[in-house]
Amino acid sequence: MPNKQSQTFKEVHYSNCIPNAPVDNRPLAVRSELEYGKLKSEKYLHVSKHPIGEPLPTPIDDDPPYVIYLSTYLNFLILIIIGHIRDFFGKIFKPQEYKHLVEKDGYAPWYDGFESFYVRRLKTRIDDCFARPIHGAPGRFIKCFNRIREGKTGYLYDGTSRECLNLSSYNYLGFAQSSGVCTDFALKCVDEYGTSGCSPRVYCGTTDLHRECERIVADFVGKEDAIIVSQGYGTNANFFASIADSKTLVISDELNHASIRFGIRLSGAIVKVYKHNDMKDLEKLIKNQIAQGQPKTHRPWKKIIIAAEGLYSMEGNMCNLPALIELKDKYKCYLFVDEAHSIGALGPEGRGICDYFSVDPSRVDILMGTFTKSFGATGGYIAGDRYLIEKLRVNYITQAYSESVPPPVVGQIISSLNVIKGTLNPGEGQERLQRIAFNSRYLRLGLKKLGFIVYGADDSPVIPLLLFLPSKMPAVSRMLYDMGIAVVIVSYPATPLISARARLCVSSALTKDDLDYVLAKISEVGDLIYLKFSSGIAGGSKVPGEPPRWTIEEVLATNVEDCKKPKLV
Repeated sequence: MPNKQSQTFKEVHYSNCIPNAPVDNRPLAVRSELEYGKLKSEKYLHVSKHPIGEPLPTPIDDDPPYVIYLSTYLNFLILIIIGHIRDFFGKIFKPQEYKHLVEKDGYAPWYDGFESFYVRRLKTRIDDCFARPIHGAPGRFIKCFNRIREGKTGYLYDGTSRECLNLSSYNYLGFAQSSGVCTDFALKCVDEYGTSGCSPRVYCGTTDLHRECERIVADFVGKEDAIIVSQGYGTNANFFASIADSKTLVISDELNHASIRFGIRLSGAIVKVYKHNDMKDLEKLIKNQIAQGQPKTHRPWKKIIIAAEGLYSMEGNMCNLPALIELKDKYKCYLFVDEAHSIGALGPEGRGICDYFSVDPSRVDILMGTFTKSFGATGGYIAGDRYLIEKLRVNYITQAYSESVPPPVVGQIISSLNVIKGTLNPGEGQERLQRIAFNSRYLRLGLKKLGFIVYGADDSPVIPLLLFLPSKMPAVSRMLYDMGIAVVIVSYPATPLISARARLCVSSALTKDDLDYVLAKISEVGDLIYLKFSSGIAGGSKVPGEPPRWTIEEVLATNVEDCKKPKLV
């Protein structure tokens, strides 16, 4: 039973529905400002572009003092020992709580204690920091439901919510709005096509709207044709089964997304992994595999596909696209690039990693991307040569057996692409692109100057702030949440065990004042729980070769000009 403090709360567990969200009765202008902040100065704009002909600098991953690594391992060791002690005595004194982990009536348990140990004894202790339920549009601000922990897996909700600055959504260009030209276009599609694509004048499934969307997507990414599907994960998960078989070799970056890995396994292709962004290791691997050929028979490979991501969502860095293309051309391989995070977020025209490096998209064989990040919609696409896309229309599992993208979602995709291209609301798209470029560099440089260890490329809107110790994950999440800032905490198995981090996702909807507030509050938290242990080798030093020693006042006074330099200091 709830205690007196939570008598008014309604008990809700993960498997139950969350109470209805509070109705926002504020004027439309106020809500619009909260979803997308206004630009206050032209100085807060920047163009995301890599200098033509210059090699991609290798990001320097700063290491903390050895005592931090030692403390991290020691923390996990203590948690593991305590967890095993609780498991040992729990099975004796509370067998009903462990019945799913022990044999019963001759049946083996669904999973053993060791297999589920991390989730039960480590993750659940800080589960309030993960998967916070929200409502409303995830724009500049995000509304998180207030809740109180109840038991091991349940929460108590009172139906109220807290409004926080949003550094937790992939809403890179701020198109996830409840009003505006994109919303109006999506509503128009509902009126004309319905929500499922069925109306008196069209058939269910693929409509003229879908074909128009595919044409616009292909033109936007610079390919001959494109095919759109209703789910981003499924775009990768089923794609490789359509183009690869057991006589195909896929050479995959070690940090590629789980959907790529799953898709390769599903296809039955042979997969080899190269070190993240290591072109020397990749070339060595290609040479060896060409020389050895297929397993057992040693016949030449039917085809070799290099798979990489444009922007890596956990590390915040980019693939070395010019070097990948050079190797692909040299050894006659195919190149597949996943642009889930880079499309819309990189490049002077928002056309992704090819635009960022000024590379002709025709030199990349297959471009994949999703609409869930920069475009405020759902689903994904595959773009390539027309003959390849025509083949996919026949044997692509996702195309043949899944539902089509709902017309209002297609409308959101078309309208957001047209805004970026300038054919709808001219000027708005360029402002959004230049704002996210500025915001990404501004926040990243500010954190470096304050002494935090930050991973990733200068222009990346994904900014991993390293925490290392497991005890600092809930501390950072809860303290920033109380300060009105929503961030994502990422830990094992999504990252290495000792590389826990707060992943800050920057949006063009944020204003410079918002970022100044974030820097000030993160600086306070960093001072309080000792997170500022950067050596300065990755940038941010006031004096070259020395650890950063900037105050928050100095950072705010110098950051605008410094972040516009070709390379962050």
